[in-house]
Amino acid sequence: MNQEVFFQELRRVLQREGFTTQAVQDGLLPVEWDGHPLCRITEGGGVRYWQENVANLEREQACQRAADLACMVREYTTLLEQAPPLRAQGLTGDFRVLADFNGTVLAGHQTKFGIHFVTWDRDFRWTGLNYGHYFQDNYLAAKQDFAIRSGLVPQYQVFNQEQLTEIFHCCADTLNADLNLSPKQAACIRDIQEQIESGIPDITEQLREQEQQPTEPYIPQQTM
Repeated sequence: MNQEVFFQELRRVLQREGFTTQAVQDGLLPVEWDGHPLCRITEGGGVRYWQENVANLEREQACQRAADLACMVREYTTLLEQAPPLRAQGLTGDFRVLADFNGTVLAGHQTKFGIHFVTWDRDFRWTGLNYGHYFQDNYLAAKQDFAIRSGLVPQYQVFNQEQLTEIFHCCADTLNADLNLSPKQAACIRDIQEQIESGIPDITEQLREQEQQPTEPYIPQQTM
């Protein structure tokens, strides 16, 4: 894997997520959170840190988030480096085939704004491409779209972020209510919350902000 490409892309992704990065030192990318050193990321996507730099829950979660981002960036930069070029009528630019299944293509290409992703359906002759879905630098959304469009994952099995947030909220309300849940039921609901939180790390903060926003009173419409 090209170390320069990996660190350049990772630095951009981390900065987008609120992290600060320093120049690469001895093959390690120093990462800061809230103005203080957090961890160092290796060219292989591994994370090294001092225990005092992750001394509270917020910084521990930030370190885990940085590790997850490093793993994701390593995945798609490695794929892009090894992927064959995408050939199709009317297609310009250096697009690479990251995945190809059942007539659906997931492609990536390098831009001055970082690596961008798109999915297409091949035409019936397999010479052209139709119905492009463009995701800019959102790799996870592009992967999910590819999985659904290609039939690898049925769409009814996938929840969007708004739906997951509402499910998480309902789980919290259920646990806080006096419903005489069995230990098994309560554990199952907590597992659901943890699974959702692993995909949306700031979901609790999002819900707190929503609750603080004033709601407009309902005014019934009068009819003549």
